[in-house]
Amino acid sequence: MKTVYLGMTGDIIHPGLISIIQKGVEYGELTIGLLTDKAIATHKRLPYLTYSQRKQIVENIKGVSKVIPQDEWSYIPNLRLLKPDYIIHGDDWKEGKNSKLRAEVFEVMKEWGGEVIEIPYTKGIDQTALDSDSKIIASTPEVRLRSLRRLLDAKDFLRFMEAHSGLSGLIVEHAKVECKNITKRFDGMWSSSLTDSATKGKPDIEAVDLTSRLQGLSDILECTTKPIIFDGDTGGIAEHFVFMVRTLERNGVSAVIIEDKMGLKKNSLFGTAVKQELASTEEFCNKIAMGKKAQLTDEFMIIARIEELIAGKSVSDALTRAFASVEAGADGIMIHSKKKSGEDIKEFCLEFRKKYSRIPLVLVPTSYNHIKEAELANWGANIIIYANHLLRASYPAMQKCAKSILQNERSLEADELCMSIKNVIELIPQGV
Repeated sequence: MKTVYLGMTGDIIHPGLISIIQKGVEYGELTIGLLTDKAIATHKRLPYLTYSQRKQIVENIKGVSKVIPQDEWSYIPNLRLLKPDYIIHGDDWKEGKNSKLRAEVFEVMKEWGGEVIEIPYTKGIDQTALDSDSKIIASTPEVRLRSLRRLLDAKDFLRFMEAHSGLSGLIVEHAKVECKNITKRFDGMWSSSLTDSATKGKPDIEAVDLTSRLQGLSDILECTTKPIIFDGDTGGIAEHFVFMVRTLERNGVSAVIIEDKMGLKKNSLFGTAVKQELASTEEFCNKIAMGKKAQLTDEFMIIARIEELIAGKSVSDALTRAFASVEAGADGIMIHSKKKSGEDIKEFCLEFRKKYSRIPLVLVPTSYNHIKEAELANWGANIIIYANHLLRASYPAMQKCAKSILQNERSLEADELCMSIKNVIELIPQGV
């Protein structure tokens, strides 16, 4: 019997996909190459359903003989492995960025005399509506919460950007650039204590309480779908931290990061210029353990932010605190430094990886921002956070606009500094 290969994501099964499957069955025994999260996440949004859920659905579609994982966006590895008589695909890949993949598939199938079958695109399938529906599903608290762990499993490193409002959240949600046939996006959002305080005109000393911060967070949650990591400052006293954990979980936040400081908070970028008082290891680890015990889900993450380098202590001291935090239950470690070289961060990461190969490491390259993401990932970083850049970019832009109007006594000259009202309207989703 002839063999047929069909690659698919299987996240949303629509009539067009069923038609392709039925057509494939007419040609022979149909094997589905189901794209894994890893294969999909490097090119587009993480699917709503997990791989195992999608596999269960697809292998129960009439006519499907076998479902195997496709670990890359390209069909080529599986085609060379299986050497099917046919590969079947919709003809919508004749144009656009998948056209290069199409050409490669035609060449590879020739190696063993295989054929490519192209099925006309099914009219009446509203892909925009399907994408919109999937985003609504993806924005539910449960799906959003668990998406961080799925992304960590699927990608070598994640890129997070600070968001301090619904508007900045939308920028993080939709920003993308095309680079060497790869679409680069931010994987999630960082809800920063510093930028939340700054937008309210208050110092970064935990003066904005959790209730106030949740109001701003709610604005972001309502118009975005990507995972959110919450800057929990010190987390307060342990007895209060457990309520923060549960509140964040209920809202669909994926993780909270708490730092091992005590007393009146001083922003870490002050470094040793101000007194940075650290909590005892026992006190910090007890807070982590109580938070883990209070969790309502297995997917929520508590990440320990190690401030030893900020306080002027050694890399060895920082490692000792990090190891103790992991043993207390921390799901990940954020290491912070004010030094511009990044050498202390590199030393920490390499030493940490000797003991823990899979515990996520979070880096915030604000001071050592000359180092590119790929190098940070080589050190062992799993999450790279751009912690305050949208706020820092917006303030000088607003200030420049305000000064232009004062100087010119009209807004004409400021037009070139502003986006059009039409573009603002198009940025905001209607009816959401």
